Parts: sequence; C-alpha cells; structure tokens
Amino acid sequence: MNALRHRLLVIAEGTSWVLGFAGLLWWGAFQLDVARSTRHDRERFAVLQAASLQAGPVDQSLWSTVRINAWRNVSGEPAPPPVAMLRIPKIHLEVPVLPGTDDRTLDHGVGLIEDTAEPGMVGNSGIAGHRDGFFRGLKDVVQGDTIRLDTLHGSFVYRVERTWIVKPEDVSVLEPTPVPAITLVTCYPFYFQGSAPMRFIVRAVRDESSLHTLVSR
Repeated sequence: MNALRHRLLVIAEGTSWVLGFAGLLWWGAFQLDVARSTRHDRERFAVLQAASLQAGPVDQSLWSTVRINAWRNVSGEPAPPPVAMLRIPKIHLEVPVLPGTDDRTLDHGVGLIEDTAEPGMVGNSGIAGHRDGFFRGLKDVVQGDTIRLDTLHGSFVYRVERTWIVKPEDVSVLEPTPVPAITLVTCYPFYFQGSAPMRFIVRAVRDESSLHTLVSR
C-alpha cells in the first residue's frame, strides 16, 4: 500500500513538473507573440503617418473661401494621429482620416464618425467631411469608382456601390453592414448658402480580390 502511494505521489509530482514547464513555454510564446504584434503595429503606424505627411499638395480649387481660411488657421497646429489615409483617384483626393468629427478635426482632414467600425475592419466605417472642403469632390463620384483606404491593418480597395441623399436625422446609413464597407457623409447641396438641409452619402464595399497588406506579418 505504501509502495502504491509512493508511486502515485511520484507520478503526481512528475505530472506537475510537466504541466508547469508546459505553462512556462506557453507564457513565453504568448509574450513573444504580443511583442511581435506590438512591433508590427508600431511599424504600420509609422508607415501610415509617413503616408499622411507625404501626401501631395491639397487641391483647394473647389473649396470655399471660408474653408480655405479655416484650413490655413489650423495648418500649423498638430493634428490627432491619423487612423487611415483616404484616397479617391478619380477626384485626386488624398486626405488623412482623423478620429472624431469636431470642427477643428474636420478643418485638418476628414473624421471617423464615433461608434462606427475601425477603418479596414469588418463593419461600416463612417467618415465625415465638409462639403465645401475635402469632400466637395464627392459630387463627381459615381457607382463603380474606386476608393483606397490605407490603415494600421493594411491597404484596402473599395468600390462605390451607390450614392444617395438623406435627411440629417437619418442615421441608418451608419448602421453596421454584413460586409466591410465605408460610408462617406457630407452636407448637401454642395453649393448651398448657409446650413445645408440634407446629407450626401457615398457607400463603398471592400473589393476582396484586391487585398494586400502594408506590412506583412
């Protein structure tokens, strides 16, 4: 009986050592993966910031005088770190997507609407901009046009699915979508004097056939 008990104790002790060693190996692998992921995130962020800083000169040919002056007033101020770069080749638009939609943010660039999906991720990313500034060119965007979104997670191409006009209180355009999408929102009509009564919407869906990453894992 004592021999059996001793044997069981030896087995239990050996099992404990094996489990403990396995646990240490798992923890080490986990920490290594976290460190690798953090490094890659930093690299992606550096790429995104560089893209933002290296964007070409801002085409203000369609902008209102008020918007040009507002942009000049904040051009010397630091802006929040971009969460993405939005590029629409057809209208020669390259603009940083900044977090939030307050007036100062939208004078710097365009803004990610609160409580919508992170750019490049699954869901509906709402992006707002001024109709007499960065987003005035949306008036020329039509179904089938391409939109590129450079994000912390990679570069993604979207194709415009539709454009339409809604009332300001119609927030259904920002509801989650079953596929990765972006919804661009600006005031309408584009050349309305005063507070515009409507909203112009551009919905684009990600083209899965064109996916590629900015920085490979």
